[in-house]
This record gives sequence, C-alpha cells and structure tokens, in this order.
Amino acid sequence: MPKIKSFNLKYMNTLNRSAAPEIQTIKKLDVIQPAKYILSNGIPVYAINAGTQDIIKIEFIFCAGTFYQQNKLVAQFTNKMLIEGTKKKSANEIADTIDFYGAFIQTDVEKDKAYITLYCLNKHLSNVLPTFEDIIKNATFPVNEFSIYLQNQKQQYIVNSQKVNYVARTKFPCLIFGNNNPYGVCADIDDYNNLQRQSLIDFYKSYYKANKCKIIIAGKINHEHHNLLETYFGKNDWLSNEKIENKNFTIETLPQKKHFIYKEDALQSAIRIGKSIVNKTHPDYMGLQVLNTVLGGYFGSRLMTNIREDKGYTYGIGSGLISFINSGLFFIASEVGTDVCSKAVDEIYKELKLLRTLLISESELNLVKNYLLGTLLRNADGPFALSDRYRGLLEYGLDETYYTAFVETINNITPTTLKELAEKYFSEESMFELIVGKIDK
Repeated sequence: MPKIKSFNLKYMNTLNRSAAPEIQTIKKLDVIQPAKYILSNGIPVYAINAGTQDIIKIEFIFCAGTFYQQNKLVAQFTNKMLIEGTKKKSANEIADTIDFYGAFIQTDVEKDKAYITLYCLNKHLSNVLPTFEDIIKNATFPVNEFSIYLQNQKQQYIVNSQKVNYVARTKFPCLIFGNNNPYGVCADIDDYNNLQRQSLIDFYKSYYKANKCKIIIAGKINHEHHNLLETYFGKNDWLSNEKIENKNFTIETLPQKKHFIYKEDALQSAIRIGKSIVNKTHPDYMGLQVLNTVLGGYFGSRLMTNIREDKGYTYGIGSGLISFINSGLFFIASEVGTDVCSKAVDEIYKELKLLRTLLISESELNLVKNYLLGTLLRNADGPFALSDRYRGLLEYGLDETYYTAFVETINNITPTTLKELAEKYFSEESMFELIVGKIDK
C-alpha cells in the first residue's frame, strides 16, 4: 500500500468554517463596455468581446415593431415569417443549413423593435452567414407558408381567447392607451381574417433595411468576425430612401376605470390593475423599480406574502414595469378563484394604500436592495446576458452609466422617497382595473 505523504494544515486553519463569510455590499457594477464601429453603409455595430466559449451571438435590431405597422398583426407575422423562404432557399433548405452547422435563429417582435438573432459556433460563422444574409435581405413570404402560418395562428387565437389570462393580458393595454394608440391595439378574429400577404411584403420592404438597423455582436470576437459582417451586411444593396416616421400618438383612455369581461365556464378570474407610467429615461423610473419590487416584483414581495401566503387566494401574483420608447406601463397581474376575486382585488388596493401611507421598514428595504443588486449581477454574467442588457439601453439612447446610477439609487434610496413615489404614482383613483372570468357576489 503506498505511503500517504504528510501535508501542512497551516493553510486550512486560516479559514474559519464556523463563521459565515462577511456580507459585501455592491457599490458599483464594473462590466465590459461595448466597442462601437460603423459598417460601410452606416449600420452601427456594438461589439461585446467576452466569454470563454467559442460561440457568438449576432442580433439585428430593426425599427419594425408593432408601433410602425399600419394594420394589426403585420409586424408580428413579418418577423416570424422571415425564415419561411427566400429568393434562394425554401424554409426546409434554410432549416437544414442552420441545423447542419449547429446554429440557431431566433425572431422576436415587440412594441417598438423587431429582432432577428443568430447563435453560432465561431468556426462555422462563415458558413452560416450567407444563409442569414439571405433571410434578412431576400425573404419572400411564400404563399403556402403564409397560409399555413396564418391558419395556425388563427386557430391558436381562437383557443387562447377562451383563457382568462390571455384575454386579460391582451385587452388590458387597450384600456390604458386606447385602441388607436400603437401600445394599446390588440387583434381580434377579423384581423386574422383580413390579413393579406402583400401587407407583410410591403412592411418588410419598408422597415427591414440597413438604415433602420443596428447590430449587437457578443462572444469571443475577433477581427475576422468584423470582416464577415462588413462583407455580408455592409453593402448598399439593402438601403432605403424612406425615413423612419416619427409618429405622435396621444393616450386616449376611457373615462371608465373598472372593466369586466364575463366568462361562463371560468374556474378562475384573471385580474389586471395598472396605469400608464414613465419609461426608463425618466428620473423617477429607477426608484419606481425599487418600489415595484417591494410591492410585487419578487417572490418575497408584499402581494405574494399577503394574497398567496397569508390568504391563499392564488398560486402567484406579481407586479411589473414595462418601458416603451414613448411611454410605459405599470401592472399588477394574477389569477384567483372566482369565489375570492373581490377579496383579492380589495387586498391589492390595501397594499397600494399601505405604500402610500406608511414608511417601509429598513429591514424590508435592505432585503429588497440586496435582491435587486444580486439580480443586476446575474444579468451581467456572460456575454449574451451583457448583450441583452445593453440592448435595453441602446433603444433609449442610454449607455452603461445607467446601471452605475441604478446601483447608486438602490443603495441610497430611503423609505421616505419610496413613500413619496407611491403617493405620486400609485393612487387608487389613477388605476385601471380589468377582471376576466367571474366576480363573486
């Protein structure tokens, strides 16, 4: 049996395992700053060179969100059908090429922007980019694929329309912003029946252009990647002479604040309470994020503690802030048993009143501060997370100093400031209310 060599315990004794490590307060957030350069045709590229894996993410951001569509559903359908066929390849050929090289393409559309993102191994990027270029520049929206996708989406809409949570989520913004405001419109069955393929083609030709595009590239980046972007996307062959139209819309809310949509077979009722609010460019927004976290922004929030843990009215309830380029939305959302719907609504307004009338305790506020600071750290972990975070700043003309200021706000905000914000923004009279399902008597 081999002899075990002795070792020195001196270094082990320097660590006292019976005592918890000292808690460190996050004072600042040091992250990699994107490098910016411009392609020959004017497209700005923001490069985040980070990470240890040989994988890269390239995200194209277009001014092609639902804010810019003339008819409902057009922006969504255009974005989702980019990969359904081009002048050179069918949908199956595109899928086969992307799968062969272990790549992945993701499309997404929001109120203000539309995105198409490529994830790819570095070594295969030169093989995948020609197909990715073809998708962005030469999408054709084939007739058969359009018909199939339209039918599938229409059927999904019919099914979802029976779900109280879906109806509440889609109808609520309309109450807040009005049906003529791009942030408030929601589609109905007639919009699916009236949607024309030509509308997608026209929208694509107007908005998926180089001068309406930004690129974020993240991962282990080298000079060759920049050359490839220039080769495939830096030419003038996809420029447009049309300028982005700066649309001005007013918020046209209804005078009635409380709304109810009856569902005969509902076992639960969906609740939405909220209002239009400032976006992340406003000085109050960072403080509102802290206040929202106290109210319903994490599992230990007041809404969860009261309505789930104490009352048992729901499996989950939360609140959130959504920032749009031209506005913002605050909402409280839950699904509760139909027999306790009114009681749950009363408890929600009770929690809003407590924020307006009583100071938050230092212990509760410190817990929320630590949660938010930890979330910021997690959201800065890895090049792709950094890419997502930077995208949320780029759209508003902000830079990384935003997060420096946010850390300072979290560390320095006081119970008095939060109470003042609640008084300013969370009055019961300013809230819109939508219940979908049944209301207990």
